Amino acid sequence: MYRLLIADDEALEREGLEWIVQRMMPDTFQIIHAENGRAAIERAEEYRPHIVFMDVNMPGIKGLEALREIKARLPETKLVLVTAYDYFAYAKEALSLGVKDYILKPAKREQIVAALRLLVDELELEKSRRQDELELKDKLSQLQPLVENELAMMLMIDAVMDADASRLAEWLDFPLDRGSAFVVAFPEQSDPADQKKMYDAIRGFAKTQGSACIVSSAIERHMAIFMRKNRAVKDEEWREVTKRCGQMLCALTERQLETAVSVGIGSVRSGAEGLRKSYFEAVFASSCTDRGGKVCHFDELKNGRSSAANAPVAAKANPPSAVERTDSEPYSEHQSYVVSALQRIREEREQQTVTVLDRARQYIRERFTEEVSLEEVADFVHLNPHYFSKIFKQQVGETFIDFVTRLRIDRAKSLIAADRLSLKEVCFEVGYKDPNYFSRVFKKITGVSPSEYRGQAR
Repeated sequence: MYRLLIADDEALEREGLEWIVQRMMPDTFQIIHAENGRAAIERAEEYRPHIVFMDVNMPGIKGLEALREIKARLPETKLVLVTAYDYFAYAKEALSLGVKDYILKPAKREQIVAALRLLVDELELEKSRRQDELELKDKLSQLQPLVENELAMMLMIDAVMDADASRLAEWLDFPLDRGSAFVVAFPEQSDPADQKKMYDAIRGFAKTQGSACIVSSAIERHMAIFMRKNRAVKDEEWREVTKRCGQMLCALTERQLETAVSVGIGSVRSGAEGLRKSYFEAVFASSCTDRGGKVCHFDELKNGRSSAANAPVAAKANPPSAVERTDSEPYSEHQSYVVSALQRIREEREQQTVTVLDRARQYIRERFTEEVSLEEVADFVHLNPHYFSKIFKQQVGETFIDFVTRLRIDRAKSLIAADRLSLKEVCFEVGYKDPNYFSRVFKKITGVSPSEYRGQAR
């Protein structure tokens, strides 16, 4: 039910309008009365009406002035001017207020009902749009951590940086210009359930620090945070900001979870490749503490203000290319846990890709005789259509369209060989609507027409 405010200094006019509305549009409106402009403003604040019928000429605050006040406080309210005078005298000001319609006294009930029905239709449409927007926002809020994790993975692993990272960064409003990586290392013996609590607490903390950031999932006892640096902040000041942030993070996990974590912070870097280097700097720095509850900044290691002497010495390993030494990156055998983490990331991503494609192929096999589209299948496996198309071709060895076409033609060959259906029926059975198009596709794939194939199969 919608709320309708009728403002008129004549009680008979208000009651007449209410009678028409209740009779012609029963159970549609809750009617609110106001006898002057001031009362109209007060009632509008109290009841927040969806529609206001406002008489122009009332004692005290005039109708247009009251409408201006109501519009300022309730911008979504629909305004209708009621006047016994020439409307055009008020047209300019009424238009500036967004008045939807006007009713000339004495009002005909057909005019009143027509105006209200138009406004109700408009309100219904706006309500539907708001519901769609809320549903979309809800879906995006659920999708955002997944997209963040995908971008974080691109920055963490030794992968070729292409337009995908830039597109994801743009979608997340996280420009890949200047920023630093944090790595939070969990205790070696931490329980998986405790790690989930730590992850949720750390992610929540990172999102309240005032700088745009993306957060990875927790892999092999560590997680990454990529934090963007504001251009107005100098590098030296940023170093102190990130150090304080790391200290607050350690204090948070100690206080709330009674768990000591180690935090490593990488130097300020630019671009996707730069942030990836900052990540590995942070990984190295996170291992350069004698115990949890400490923060180490990679810049301090470079400048000799902190020592890596207490870093855990691990078994010799051959780090992947992602941790190759550069002139300012002393990555070494200290990083055995991140080497295993990288391997785990690669294995998980490969397995995820295989699993997703298995699900996609099964979905297609069950529906290839229908109008199945790439977008539909991508939505089923929760992937961006462009990304799904790319990995499908890479992993399957043929495009989505070629895969569907091959399934249809293979099925058509079986049906033709069985010789129970006409060629036209076979066409419809395998998902084509045009027999001529089916015949062209069949010949392109097999080298012969459907009728020739039937002749050969007999």
